Amino acid sequence: MLEHGGNLNDAALRYGRPRGEWLDLSTGINPVPYPAPAPAADAWHRLPEPSTELARAACDYYGAPRLLPVAGTQAAIQALPQLRLRQDGKPARVAVAAPIYAEHAHCWRRAGHAVREVPYAQLDEAAAGDCEVLVLCNPNNPTGAMVEPQRLLRWARQLHARGGWLVVDEAFGDTVREASVAAQAGQEGLIVLRSVGKFFGLAGLRLGFVAAAQDLLDALADWLGPWTVAGPAQQVGIAALRDAAWQRATLIRLQGEGERLRATLARHGIAAAGSALFQWWPEPRAAQFHEAMARQGVWVRLFTRGAGGIRIGLPPDEAGWQRLEQALQQWSAHGR
Repeated sequence: MLEHGGNLNDAALRYGRPRGEWLDLSTGINPVPYPAPAPAADAWHRLPEPSTELARAACDYYGAPRLLPVAGTQAAIQALPQLRLRQDGKPARVAVAAPIYAEHAHCWRRAGHAVREVPYAQLDEAAAGDCEVLVLCNPNNPTGAMVEPQRLLRWARQLHARGGWLVVDEAFGDTVREASVAAQAGQEGLIVLRSVGKFFGLAGLRLGFVAAAQDLLDALADWLGPWTVAGPAQQVGIAALRDAAWQRATLIRLQGEGERLRATLARHGIAAAGSALFQWWPEPRAAQFHEAMARQGVWVRLFTRGAGGIRIGLPPDEAGWQRLEQALQQWSAHGR
């Protein structure tokens, strides 16, 4: 199993510091989550039938013509390679943008497809080449790199012309909604993944959505089987997706805090980029930086592939911001 952020149990065991004493900045999840209402009593009792209300709320929020609710986008990331193999009868040639959320390449490889990882600067060539599936995150996780919608739609048309798919993971897309192609996901060959885990801060809910042509959504629903999204998750998801006032206030807050995080890192000589929810930079001494932060109880995300890099999420409160500032001061004074 691949390593991911949010693994505080591992940090506590390794460094002998209790979970409650850590400042966890290892994910890009909104640290101030949506105040989830208590689900109705029958949410625990009844089998979770598909909810037309949840699907409508998601279509309204994401601007998509149709969506399939899934148990987190991870469920779709794991299922799509299997579905492609089932439909095609043979492994596909898959280009996965790099660097990227590692589960994408991992799941396509595990299903037996021929996977090559392509730098973002070479995605035009990949789309115009001989790959049958192209996968990317937009904004990218972990770097925050963006591809404009016009290019994505052109790639989708190129891939569809040869029976292929463009898979766009927009899990971090809530703070840059103008860049989304979910509204165009009714066209054949385009598959868009969305999540309530990041912007809404509800990663534990395990709720995501797939936007695509109806025939693909039907095939994916059949592959995943019944009762994929828990009843309580459906009810909380409806409330979050319908709460426009909370969404507006949260967007303003996250955009401000994302800029604050970038500026905080810049004061310590770190030129970072990313999104409103996280910052990332290629760090020559990534392992040493990660270790130095951990020794101070600040858990950040270490990337060891390629040249190495660090991703840092937002602190949850002012005390967290001050703690991060102190840890960075220590690194500037003694770690470099």
